[in-house]
Amino acid sequence: MSSIKFAKFHGFGNDYIVIARESIPDGIELPDLARNICDRHLGAGADGIAVLQKLDGERADYFCEIVNPDGSIAGFSGNGTRCAVAQLYYSGSWPYPSLRLETRSGIKNYTLIERESEGHYWFDAEIGKPRFASDEVPVAAAVRTEAVVDLPVEVGDGHFLISGVNVGNPVACVFVDDFDFDWRRYGREMESHPIFPAKANIVFVKVLDRDNIEIRIWERGAGETAASGTAASGSAVLSAFTGRTDRTVSVVAPGGTTEVHWRDDDEILITGRADIAYIGEWMQ
Repeated sequence: MSSIKFAKFHGFGNDYIVIARESIPDGIELPDLARNICDRHLGAGADGIAVLQKLDGERADYFCEIVNPDGSIAGFSGNGTRCAVAQLYYSGSWPYPSLRLETRSGIKNYTLIERESEGHYWFDAEIGKPRFASDEVPVAAAVRTEAVVDLPVEVGDGHFLISGVNVGNPVACVFVDDFDFDWRRYGREMESHPIFPAKANIVFVKVLDRDNIEIRIWERGAGETAASGTAASGSAVLSAFTGRTDRTVSVVAPGGTTEVHWRDDDEILITGRADIAYIGEWMQ
């Protein structure tokens, strides 16, 4: 029987199992591994796995593959990649203050800004520029539009106005006055609505003031999560894009608060933490 060494980290309660690619035996498919190890009852339990592979350093230092608990491949995860970068510092694999991480949605730049103690880190991350066009979110539309704002969508007995953005993953936001409704049911149904050909992270957003918003998250391929870097950045960008807030926003989720700054050069900068939960071995 073989085993796979892993480290479990979380970003504001959004937990990921970080694995080095070379430690995964031949013949084991990542979707199968993710479905098994992420199971909350039969596995270690997580919102996804982050698989790291060392690169030559020419374009980037590492490549990170994010796989959701249902076995689907994610284009990007703000918290998942932050957990992966934290593991590199925790294991001593990366000694420098900055790191370039290649993902399926491009290269992201991470800077270590604080090490509270061993296994507890704060990072700034440049995660790229938002894309608003309907074919880039993507949202199914008869005619391409430059932005998706207040698009009517019916889900069961619910009627919602959707605004969309791609921040590495497709994010669809619904602005609400409160969370006193069955948002989980609507989020579950909306995630795979035909209007989202690649599915979407569904985020319900309550604007508190010009500098603060509160969110609830139904994440594509993972379900309800306590936090999400892409949900936080997408909701912050859309709040600013629609004129509800300024371009620097504190995003309050059940697991904690992510700081998002949509810079004047269009780059999204998010500040968040990653904390170790435990180290283990997965038996095969």
